[in-house]
Amino acid sequence: MPGVPPRVASGLMPITEIPVVSLAAVESETALANTLTDIFHRIGFVVVVDHGVPAALLDEVFSSMERFFSLSDEQKRSIDKLDSPWFRGWEAVGSEYTNNRRDEREQIDLWSEWPTRPSDIEPHYLRLLGPNQWPPDDIHPGLEALMRDWYLEMGDLADRLLSLIAVGLGLAADHFTWMLGSEPMSLTKLIHYPPTPVGAAGVNAHHDAGFLTVLDAGPTPGLEVAFPDQGWVKVPSIEGGLVINLGENLQAMTGNYLVATPHRVVTADERFSAGYFHGSSLDVSLAPLQLNPRFAAAVEASDYHRSAGFMARKEETEAGTEEMASERPAATYGEQLWNYFSRSYPDNMARHHPDVTATEQRHD
Repeated sequence: MPGVPPRVASGLMPITEIPVVSLAAVESETALANTLTDIFHRIGFVVVVDHGVPAALLDEVFSSMERFFSLSDEQKRSIDKLDSPWFRGWEAVGSEYTNNRRDEREQIDLWSEWPTRPSDIEPHYLRLLGPNQWPPDDIHPGLEALMRDWYLEMGDLADRLLSLIAVGLGLAADHFTWMLGSEPMSLTKLIHYPPTPVGAAGVNAHHDAGFLTVLDAGPTPGLEVAFPDQGWVKVPSIEGGLVINLGENLQAMTGNYLVATPHRVVTADERFSAGYFHGSSLDVSLAPLQLNPRFAAAVEASDYHRSAGFMARKEETEAGTEEMASERPAATYGEQLWNYFSRSYPDNMARHHPDVTATEQRHD
């Protein structure tokens, strides 16, 4: 399985394809919570239908994306990510690196907006708080208002899913909701994939940051998930369905009971997708939760779960640590995001935060 560390499941009946779950056709919320938590324990991916997000909103987001990515590069540079100390805006194909490999996609990154902090604030990850870049109306009108609606709908769905996961873990339904804090940082990626060159990937194998991801993968195939003992499994295109997968926050907080599963994109055709990555305040701790001992026992009984790693820090990958093989998760969500930006955007980091970059180099 190129690009993914070997992990073998033991003591589990295998899931051989991505499950599809209706959020409406259930016996009870408890039954739904247990179903989803079991899936997220075993493979970390599901397609949900009957989720309540208006189809008209999803269609409008895709139409807006396609219009933006059809603009000239000069027009798209009106929101060039290179100009943003907060890592927001448009980036050209090949600008992002995953595990030291170039990704063959262009995208717009938008984050939750909070007041900008001083450029020398500590901890340094608080520098990530700030404004988005929005294209001028004469180039691409209406994106800010559209994304406001998108964030509300995606956030509501993500909060519902977190409540179900909490119940499935034996916690109060609002446990993760109050843990998100007062300044939650969630990401939206609007992505355009040209056909993937041979031997490359639209986005290379990785785990997501944050708590969970809600993805409208669009009608074009290309998203693949690494299943234990099976290699890469294609995510099906289900009309009206949204792909849900877990981020590393929940893997860390549950001591690997829930897993952030490696995934990538390889596409033969032009492809668009829109992803929402549900996050918390940057200072939220990723320390393990106090759960029923049966969850730790399930991890101990499974080679797959015991060996589940985390995305390596930049200095770890440069020292030879295999991708997604770090044994040490970040201490906070902010640290996790800073590690992500340091790995994926070294030029941006050096341009806007050279003092932190120099400090990290001295500590290597």
